[in-house]
Amino acid sequence: MTRIDDLVEAARSGLERVMPRDLAAEVADGAVVVDIRPIEHRAVEGEMPEAVIVDRNVLEWRFDPTSEHRLPFAGDDVRVILFCNDGYASSLAAATLQSLGLTRATDLDGGYRAWVRLGRRPDA
Repeated sequence: MTRIDDLVEAARSGLERVMPRDLAAEVADGAVVVDIRPIEHRAVEGEMPEAVIVDRNVLEWRFDPTSEHRLPFAGDDVRVILFCNDGYASSLAAATLQSLGLTRATDLDGGYRAWVRLGRRPDA
């Protein structure tokens, strides 16, 4: 394994990852779904209708409950489900949010592309 594989595995060891088939139920229960993909990927592949878009490079500032740049709904107890294209960068990002105290932060297993493979319809 590579070092990055080890890092992703370590990040995922602390996550209860959400399967794409379970995402709608999580949203119904109040989870905030966050798209951290670059705009170029969203333009080509589409967007998830219920997702909040937060650029990866500002994610920590937007969700740190103590940051003056936080989103209005950011808090330690918010259920945050991040996704990227395939579920690697989002695992690392979710682990980072957990280290900021958002213990319910996690990511979407397989990312946006796994969600689409289930027949979900993106806004393109």
